[in-house]
Amino acid sequence: MAGFGGLDLVTGLQAQLDYFRDRVEELERENKRLLFRLSKCQCSEVDVLSPTDACIAFQGGFKESKGDEIRNIENLEAVLGCLSDNFTASSNNSVKNGHMAITGFGEKLMLMNSETGEEPAHTAYQHENAKHNLCLQKIHHPARRYVALKIMYFGQRFYGFASEAQMDPTIESEIFKALERTKLMVGTKESSGYSRCGRTDKGVSSSGQVISLYLRSNLKDAGGNTVNQMSTLEQKCEIDYVRVLNRVLPGDIRVVGWCPVPTDFHSRFSCLSREYRYLFWKGNLDILAMKQAAGKFIGEYDFRNFCKMDAANVNNYRRKITFFDISLSKKRYADDELWAMTVRGSAFLWHQVRCMVAVLFMIGQGLESPDVINALLDTIKTPRKPQYNMAPEAPLILRFCEFENLEFICSPDANRALHEHLKSEVQRYILQAAIFDEALNCLLPPGESSESLRKGKGSRMYLMSPWNTCSYFNILKCICCQLQHPMRNEETNCV
Repeated sequence: MAGFGGLDLVTGLQAQLDYFRDRVEELERENKRLLFRLSKCQCSEVDVLSPTDACIAFQGGFKESKGDEIRNIENLEAVLGCLSDNFTASSNNSVKNGHMAITGFGEKLMLMNSETGEEPAHTAYQHENAKHNLCLQKIHHPARRYVALKIMYFGQRFYGFASEAQMDPTIESEIFKALERTKLMVGTKESSGYSRCGRTDKGVSSSGQVISLYLRSNLKDAGGNTVNQMSTLEQKCEIDYVRVLNRVLPGDIRVVGWCPVPTDFHSRFSCLSREYRYLFWKGNLDILAMKQAAGKFIGEYDFRNFCKMDAANVNNYRRKITFFDISLSKKRYADDELWAMTVRGSAFLWHQVRCMVAVLFMIGQGLESPDVINALLDTIKTPRKPQYNMAPEAPLILRFCEFENLEFICSPDANRALHEHLKSEVQRYILQAAIFDEALNCLLPPGESSESLRKGKGSRMYLMSPWNTCSYFNILKCICCQLQHPMRNEETNCV
């Protein structure tokens, strides 16, 4: 009877060997399919499962990385080798007391013979022992890659972009909250290699801010440092950073693209140029005089009289402006036109754009001549900045930041969702503007339209009310005052 029992055990083990060979082939096929579904994995810590659990979990939507799946197959091959060694042993040595003991992965697998009346170990092994004996280690160091993110935001409710001022909310603080919530952060902000292209002020918006940092990746060996170096399969398998982040970011912040970058990339110092746009209503402004004056900014100059001084961090005030244009946009309201100033340069000082726009407004209102630009750019003639108010921050937009060999990626699904979101926001604000226009019409006397009221006497639009009062002092006169009186002259309101 013992001999027959031993033969039954060998038959059972042979059946298990065949089962494992089939499972290895199945997992190899499964591994190829997993590569195309890696981008949906958002696990903070991946528990690598046994082959049986991996199959069950995969059907439920779980997904392992490529390297983990390969290790599963290697362990299965080790089991096959262990089983094969036991098959070569004689039945007299292998059958003891009615059962056989096979050692594998530090534990014993007990396979009962048919004489005990218990079921052969096919089912029990698959559903119990394999679950415990074939577990692999957890991934404690997730794969990561260095990426640049292109950010769009509308700054009306934020205290600027940077979060160093300890004022909330900021765009930067909201971005890092989203990174932590989606588990894309690897380590802390300090250890992530984080850099930003620029620091926009409170209320300023952007359609092209760029940041860079290490983020979690689906690819353990991400080979491409640029979009051109990435294969199509790699792009499909990588995490869709745009879609994942936009799901949790507030509605006035959106990621519009991502790009792999080399580790020596720096969002601020690798930037070739930045472009700003400032929107304004024409009103009674002299656009020709403003254009004439704007052309004087083009070139490399010392712009200390067109910025807010930051002596603690800046000792060089020379900046190069490569483009400055004032153009008509397509938007109109009643008899007024919306215009835009577009300025491009390699870098800008603190509040430089808003100061340049402020002086151009004074020129457009006839309070200054275009020659005031030459005087303010001459730091020998004008060693100290005259006192004047900056232009408001809300109409200012950081349009884009230019980099070499940087092409941002946005999947079709993420791009579609982004367009739908922005269309919805535009419709919402148009509706809100229509409500305000309706309220304005309700205030008019019977028989009068809002257009006739705007064309009446005293309808001049004061874009910068502090500059349109009788207390305004001409900047050129202030400059002459500085040359004659080095100390502050209270009568002329100069500094």
